[in-house]
Amino acid sequence: MDKITEEFKKGLKLLKTEWQEDLAQYRQKFLNTSIADKKKEGITWHPVQLKKSKIGMGERLIVEVEKHEDNQSSAFNSGKSVSFFTTQDSYQSAEHRVNGVINFVRKNTMIVTLQADEIPDWMEGGRLGVDLLFDEASYREMEFALKKMMSEENKRVEELKHVLLGEKAPQFNDTPYKSNPNLNFSQNQACQLISNAKDVAVVHGPPGTGKTTTLIEAIEQAVTAGQSILVSAPSNAAVDLLVEKLIDQGIETLRLGHPARVEEKILNQTLDAKTAFHSSYRDLKKLRKETDQYLKLAKQYKRKFGPEERAQRKLMYAEVSRLREASKSLEEYIQYDIFQKTKVFASTLVGASSYSLKGMEFDVVFIDEAAQGLEAATWIPILKAKKVVFAGDHCQLPPTIKSYQAAQEGLAETLFEKVIARKSQASQMLQVQYRMPEVIMGFSNEQFYKGELQAAENTKLHTFPGEDQQLEWIDTAGAGYNDQKEAESLSTCNPEEAAFACRYLNEMIVRIGIGNFKQEGWTIGLIAPYGAQVRLLRSLIFEGFEYPNLKAFSDLITIDTVDGFQGQERDLMLISLTRSNEKGEIGFLADERRMNVALTRAKRKLVLVGDSSTLALNPFFDQLLQYFEKNNGYRSVWEFLG
Repeated sequence: MDKITEEFKKGLKLLKTEWQEDLAQYRQKFLNTSIADKKKEGITWHPVQLKKSKIGMGERLIVEVEKHEDNQSSAFNSGKSVSFFTTQDSYQSAEHRVNGVINFVRKNTMIVTLQADEIPDWMEGGRLGVDLLFDEASYREMEFALKKMMSEENKRVEELKHVLLGEKAPQFNDTPYKSNPNLNFSQNQACQLISNAKDVAVVHGPPGTGKTTTLIEAIEQAVTAGQSILVSAPSNAAVDLLVEKLIDQGIETLRLGHPARVEEKILNQTLDAKTAFHSSYRDLKKLRKETDQYLKLAKQYKRKFGPEERAQRKLMYAEVSRLREASKSLEEYIQYDIFQKTKVFASTLVGASSYSLKGMEFDVVFIDEAAQGLEAATWIPILKAKKVVFAGDHCQLPPTIKSYQAAQEGLAETLFEKVIARKSQASQMLQVQYRMPEVIMGFSNEQFYKGELQAAENTKLHTFPGEDQQLEWIDTAGAGYNDQKEAESLSTCNPEEAAFACRYLNEMIVRIGIGNFKQEGWTIGLIAPYGAQVRLLRSLIFEGFEYPNLKAFSDLITIDTVDGFQGQERDLMLISLTRSNEKGEIGFLADERRMNVALTRAKRKLVLVGDSSTLALNPFFDQLLQYFEKNNGYRSVWEFLG
């Protein structure tokens, strides 16, 4: 057996380990568990109330529900599958469930696209609940892709496999390239590499270097050259961002996937929407309506009736079949027409297995945020590729993996990392970042990017009036701000540190000037590594009365975990590091790549609040503390406690 087949077999084994672990964790949270326990685990909302419903794009039924309790932790977010149930005695059975896909979740409100034609009677009453479902389909698609990669059916995919993983060197044209004056030197180099690559190109985009801008330019060039293109990414949010930018450039893009998983502003780019806007759609609706009418008529006949009625019913069912056939043909024509006009197809990695794309092959497959996709998922769009372009940053967030064993044995290594390590001649790092002043960028530059990043000229203007320091670490050592477990979720929080962080942020906004923030529209981000600390900060700022200035800024303040901030930036970033204990335990704060994301979001000022006596026992945080000290950014919490 060759090395590559061995690698795929190992990948398949690790995927199955992850699948089993994910399912085991889900079952442990779910099966034989009371509603109260499931609520604690964040996988059930109960009780909820149906607030309103409407018919959305593609004739889909959309409902909005509201939960009664605000303090429930929650694993619900857009794109996930859910199941509604009722705790009314007369309705408790398997058929009194209806599934759906989450469009949107905010605080105690959830909007869901139902997989039903109408709202069941039992949903209209009280005592409703909603459960999170396990996503088996994604694992099946990943397993199928790995097996297909081993079966060597498609000659081009077989070649690509050997270029990406094996001894075969990637090939390049040497066609002259016309630089774009709107791009910098390394961005133009990346576009040239993509243009001339015959097999693979990798764009390594550190924070703020314009990775998306570069990618959109490369896609635009490929469209101009008449190439067929599929754009893909691990998450719906990343795909939607690319689609939005492509639409801004006037590139006809089709966003594949369930409309519930698509951002509202690009819903018009979905197949459902484009079908609804098509000139033949009225004819399709008419055919569907006629089908329903004939079906209702046919069903009116009872069992005991004579030969004449039987013949009549047979004729009606024949008409239903004819109308259905006509609808199907018209639907296929509409889809064909839409596909003919489409320049770029867009989907998530798993979504690339969509039935709509069956049998299609693309000149170029662009995979964004490739360092966040499991290898098995990344092969799904590559199965349709003649050439593949990866973009991402393996020094930022890795894929989320449930099985510690699978991660340790290699599942955590992405295809992006393998290619960048094995085929360095096919990669280009973007070197100029436009987000942060040099002092904010400096630590990450040395730690992760070999000092090769440069701060663009514009970042020298990224300051707040009257603020000399762009970096601050406020050390809470000795203040007795100890971390603790949140009773419900067992996540970590630090109430005293959260209260201090809010107080300090409040004072800083006043110092810089409330009017300045409002006028300039400067944004504020609060990062905490733990969900419990995030919830605490949100309740202090948005629900309490202690910090009216912060509450008034709610439209400019985002409070989230590190993962929630990937790809985003804010003018002022404050990080509550949370961990403070005598044992020096810092948990997953030790994940350096996650900290790299946190440290590279700020445009004008970065503030860390944390206990050096706990954190600096870790070499990474010790070096980070030294960097702040060297740049006059170290302060003690005792300066603020009177």
